[in-house]
Amino acid sequence: MCELLALSSSHAEHLTFSLHTLAARGGPGMSTRDGWGVAFYQDVDVALFREPLAAGDSELVRYLESHGPSTHLAISHIRHATRGAISLANTQPFARELGGRMHVFAHNGNLPGIDDCTTLTPGSYRPVGQTDSELAFCALLARLNGLWTGDAPPSLDARTSLLSAFAADLSPLGPANFLYSDGDALFAHGNRRIQGATGRVEPPGLWLLQRHCSPGDPAPDCDGGLAIGAGERSVVLIASVPLSDDAWRPLSEGELVVVRNGTLLSERIPT
Repeated sequence: MCELLALSSSHAEHLTFSLHTLAARGGPGMSTRDGWGVAFYQDVDVALFREPLAAGDSELVRYLESHGPSTHLAISHIRHATRGAISLANTQPFARELGGRMHVFAHNGNLPGIDDCTTLTPGSYRPVGQTDSELAFCALLARLNGLWTGDAPPSLDARTSLLSAFAADLSPLGPANFLYSDGDALFAHGNRRIQGATGRVEPPGLWLLQRHCSPGDPAPDCDGGLAIGAGERSVVLIASVPLSDDAWRPLSEGELVVVRNGTLLSERIPT
């Protein structure tokens, strides 16, 4: 299956950890060799890099590891193609403008039947490629369009409720792990995925790691997880699987978490 990873931090960080680790998962012998992408938020805009080839073979990935922009918020994806050609148009994450800012979406899982789902229609938004993931993003944008009507972002409660309802409609179609951001907050929905140990499709679909650093702490540096600066800061990582030996927490099936600037703001678990 595809691999997802997101960063939210109180301070701008360099994203060397995700590119290095996700690239290894898209290397020789791995199934996720059909494309990679990463979106670095810069205020309301994003620097988006994507290629329809294996991340482990990419010179651009190696360049970004040392020269990529620093960011408070980033979303990464490595693709295992199940629908649509191996092409740039089908490479995630996807980004579209709405309300004067860039919105980014990345999904892991298959969604058979989404083309005929009456509760997930794209409205005036149209996919550029052929993936079910991009069609889901278009359906989300159609819902968000009615919410983003002013100059300021809608209330966080309104956005969280909309994302929760969207996830509830998406999940019956198949594994619906996704990362979404409007530049203000990061929303992550954990569902189910193929588990390497058993081969079964079951929870967890995403894992979360939160780290707090005090001014006197040495700068953390973890091979599989994180390389950040010294000083007081908070960082949240969300990934398809734990990327280090730290205490990652599995998201419950259907759990939606909301993060801003390295702080966990909300956790919704369906009853």
